[in-house]
Amino acid sequence: MKLTIGYSPCPNDCFIFDALIHNKIDTEGLQFEVRLEDVESLNQKALHGYLDITKLSYHAYAYALDHYILLKAGSALGFNCGPLLVHSKNFKLDLENMKVAIPGKLTTANLLLSIAFPKLTNKKEYVFNEIENAVLSGEVDAGLIIHENRFTYQERGLEKIMDLGEYWDAMIHAPIPLGGIVIKRDLNPELQQKVNRLIKKSVEFAFADPESCMDYVKAHAQEMSEEVMKKHIALYVNDFSIDLGETGINAVKLLFNKAKELNLFDYNDQKLVID
Repeated sequence: MKLTIGYSPCPNDCFIFDALIHNKIDTEGLQFEVRLEDVESLNQKALHGYLDITKLSYHAYAYALDHYILLKAGSALGFNCGPLLVHSKNFKLDLENMKVAIPGKLTTANLLLSIAFPKLTNKKEYVFNEIENAVLSGEVDAGLIIHENRFTYQERGLEKIMDLGEYWDAMIHAPIPLGGIVIKRDLNPELQQKVNRLIKKSVEFAFADPESCMDYVKAHAQEMSEEVMKKHIALYVNDFSIDLGETGINAVKLLFNKAKELNLFDYNDQKLVID
């Protein structure tokens, strides 16, 4: 049986899925047709249920609940790993009226920005790796950076306004749910469990032999130094990527409930996670 699966070319996703899609583990008769896309592109596809399995932002998941249910393996959660709001050194802060570059409306980064600064509405969408340049060129006053840019922004002359991960931790005292792996809700529960089991094995394989996936990581991160690749993986892949557990599942619910409390979105009471 062949299933479509979408994830980003970022180091953390390549690390997680390398063993699965390159048959380094027993895939139990399943084959996977891979779609590599920026996470906001995957978010948009998830709204329409285009893929059988997909990475998506937890913000987007709130709008894709009719199509998908969350797997326990493959997620990106953690402490101090959230998006950073940055600006150029000559920028005068005006946190309500500034124009901000965001990596997509449905990203968890944008949701956190809306929670922290509910009156900030002047936003412009960019692909995540174009945001630093937009700030430096003066197209925008500030930028919301994610992924590997958090390791390089200072080298480019940018300064941090706020670490939204630290903000979330101080307010909620729980890991920040950034991205998850979901599967079509109408697929057989046994198949859902099998896919979850395989992704878990894929992550465990990568942890047991980290160098085994580096060729795949490097193939999709050619502009990144190996040091930054490994920092990226270390920041976003952890025990929550093997299994969300009760703490991870609760963190997702806390994010959804905070957004609902602030009227940023509503969501129904559908089951969030597979058994």
